[in-house]
This record gives sequence, C-alpha cells and structure tokens, in this order.
Amino acid sequence: MANPSLLILPGDGIGPEVMTEVRKVIDWMATKGTTFDVSEDLVGGVAYDAHGTPLTDETMERAQGVDAVLLGAVGGPQYDTLDFSLKPERGLLRLRKEMDLFANLRPAQCFDALADFSSLKRDVVSGLDIMIVRELTSGVYFGEPRGIFEEGNERVGINTQRYTESEIERVARSAFELARKRQNRLCSMEKANVMESGVLWREVVQKIGDTEYPDVELSHMYADAGAMQLTRWPKQFDVIVTDNLFGDLLSDLAAMLTGSLGMLPSASLGLPMANGRPKAMYEPVHGSAPDIAGQGKANPIACILSFAMALRYSFDMGGAADAVEGAVEKVLADGLRTADLIGEEGRAPVSTSEMGDAIIAALD
Repeated sequence: MANPSLLILPGDGIGPEVMTEVRKVIDWMATKGTTFDVSEDLVGGVAYDAHGTPLTDETMERAQGVDAVLLGAVGGPQYDTLDFSLKPERGLLRLRKEMDLFANLRPAQCFDALADFSSLKRDVVSGLDIMIVRELTSGVYFGEPRGIFEEGNERVGINTQRYTESEIERVARSAFELARKRQNRLCSMEKANVMESGVLWREVVQKIGDTEYPDVELSHMYADAGAMQLTRWPKQFDVIVTDNLFGDLLSDLAAMLTGSLGMLPSASLGLPMANGRPKAMYEPVHGSAPDIAGQGKANPIACILSFAMALRYSFDMGGAADAVEGAVEKVLADGLRTADLIGEEGRAPVSTSEMGDAIIAALD
C-alpha cells in the first residue's frame, strides 16, 4: 500500500520557518512507523521571484495529484506594487479555486493555559471550542463582473456577490456532517435582511436541514449580529456556516478570542478523489508576518495543528492527530511561550525551533 502523499508549500515570510517545525513532527512519525511521501515546491512571492508567477502550472498539477497540500503563508510588502494578477495571494486563490476546495474549516479553540491571554474574560473563553465552516470558492471574491471601471467622470470599483443553490448546498452539507460529529448544533450566518444572496442562502440551508438533517439543531443569525454574539458569549456556538466574505471576517474575529492568530489552523476541503479522500489543503490562519521573518520569533503551533488536521481529515489518523494536539496542550501548560504569547512580565519567550523541539519532546 502506497504511503500517503503530502505536498509542502512553505511560501513567504515566516512560512519556511514554521514549516521546518512541521517537518520535525513528520520525521518523528517516521520513527514510529508512519511514513509520508513528502515533496516541496514554491508558491506566492518566492514563486514569482523564481518563475514570474505566484503559482506555476506544474505546481498546480502536483497539488492536484497528492493526498493533501500543506501551505505556510504568502505575501510581503516587496510585492505590493505588482499587478493584481501577479500578487502572491493569487497563487493561494488559484489553489483553492482549481482544487475546488469549497469548505474551509477554521476551528477556534482556547487552550486553558492561554485563557488569560485573550482580551476577553477567562470565563468567556475558557474551554472555547467552536468551528467556523466558510464557503471558499464562490461569493464576492470570485463573482463577475468585477474590476475598476470608468463611469462618467470617475472610477468605480465593482465586486459581485453571487451564489448558486448547488454551491450553498454542498458547503451546508459539510457543516451539517461536522455538526453531527460534535454537539449536533449548527448556526448559519448571512445578511438575508439586505442581500438577495443571503435570502437564497437561508432558504437553501433551511431546506437541507429539514430534509436531510432533521436531527441537527439549526438556527439562523445575521452575520453582523453573529459578530456581536461571538464577542459577547462565544460558547453559545458550536458549528457556524457562512459565506466567503463573512467567513473571512468572522473566523479572524473568532481567532482573536483565543489570544493569538499564531495558534489557529485551518483546513480547506473539496470533493472526494478516486481513493475516497477529499481534495484538501491545510494552512495556518496567520499571514506571512514579514516583520519577524527569519528572526526565530514565529509561533509554529498553528502550522503544526494544521498538520494535525491533515492527519484527521485526509489520512484517517485521528489517534495521531490527538497526540499532536495533546503535545501542544502540554507544552503550553508547562509555560512555554513564543513571542506572540508573552503577556506576563519576566517570562522569556522561546524561539520557533525551541517550541518545535518541545512539542517533539512532549510527543516522546
């Protein structure tokens, strides 16, 4: 039986640094008898520097052929003046679109050791464990027409919010299935009060719930009210499903409830391949953080937890995923902190590599 295949795309900024720590976990698993066929390639700014494009056709083809893709981060200020079509982020969007990764899973979990690090009170965030399912391949980021046009004597910027029933149905089913494996509760968020796309979204999600998932408790909420409720009492939610734009905003908001973007992973899943595994890409929620790149200050935990999500959702290795997540929880309970998690005076931060080494020690 062939080893599971993994394409690593470290990308820009702190991407290569945090991915080095993931490699340590992969190597540790090999010593325990679990081996992956790992390959590596370029995406984002480094791909533009090497090839004049943020993602080559060859890399895109490789991504389509593996069991899972693990991405670090893309972007940097040196690429801000590039044409829009050549910006590093276009490589990431192309991966999502051409792999048809329509369901973006973004967990927001607050480890008990970090509850005091959140800007909210401990009792509000302690034990928080919610999942946001964001539609990823349609909506306002992809709708046509789009662009900047001349209209009369001035310019106008246009982006189009567009959803089909089938696009809503498939991400809704993903969210319902996930809810069944958790607390059997799902909240759908849109703006049906002012947007026709929101009206359709609510109608389709309700129909799927009534006909296919009557056992799941379904509620609806306007996205702006959802943002308010996430900061008021986030533990009222379990699984949230929403569109591309609102999912982008709400998942970043939820991320900061836990104290640091450096802690949170994500998974982007598509339709099953011939081997039954879904097409998938995993990446930390954080960006490329060019201001600290190369300094050993980056927090590798989000990227390591993204690999844990790959173990769970792409490779059916739930026990291994639990072990990685448990090792992360242990090092945090032991008091280890990277620079982004330093809140107490007198506590010295550990480096990126020291945090990775500590997680390996905890696994052992």
